Amino acid sequence: MRRPCPGTQGAGSNHTNLRAEPTDHAIGRSRGGLSTKIHQLGDGAGLPLVVLIGPGQANDSPMFPHLLDHLWVARIGPGCPRTRPERLRADKAYSSRGNRALLRTRGIVAVIPEPADQIAHRKRRGVRGGRPPAFDRGDYRGRNVVERGFCETKQWRGLATRYDKHALLYRGAAVLRAIVLWLKRLDGI
Repeated sequence: MRRPCPGTQGAGSNHTNLRAEPTDHAIGRSRGGLSTKIHQLGDGAGLPLVVLIGPGQANDSPMFPHLLDHLWVARIGPGCPRTRPERLRADKAYSSRGNRALLRTRGIVAVIPEPADQIAHRKRRGVRGGRPPAFDRGDYRGRNVVERGFCETKQWRGLATRYDKHALLYRGAAVLRAIVLWLKRLDGI
């Protein structure tokens, strides 16, 4: 069962009631002005599996449980859809106790580096700080595929300009971009 998206500013664009659009339209204020963030889960080849949007000033980490809740990959042939990947590669923004605990409860291996401030805090606590989380540096090198996918998506004119007033239309453009990428992949097979 999918949890409802958070009630924070901009996250309402990912809800199921398509007639009610939030007043902020997933536009947030950041240092560069008005902006919107695209949050994605992708496969090992960099193709998007889940696409959600939020305001530009919001942190990435609160969207993480909602991205996992929306993950649904149909199987070829009979069987339930996959909702649990084997491992998850993410950047330091997703390195929190809550996210790591969520991944552990779902049986997903976390390949997330620990930020310097968390390392210092853990060491400052001494023995009570606990052990450092496991981290496979070699596996983390595969994360560059995700970054390259984001760079390519941000260059798409329909997303780079953000002329859409409504967040639902902007998310629709992001989903359309994901469909185009998947069709290119299937055409190449």
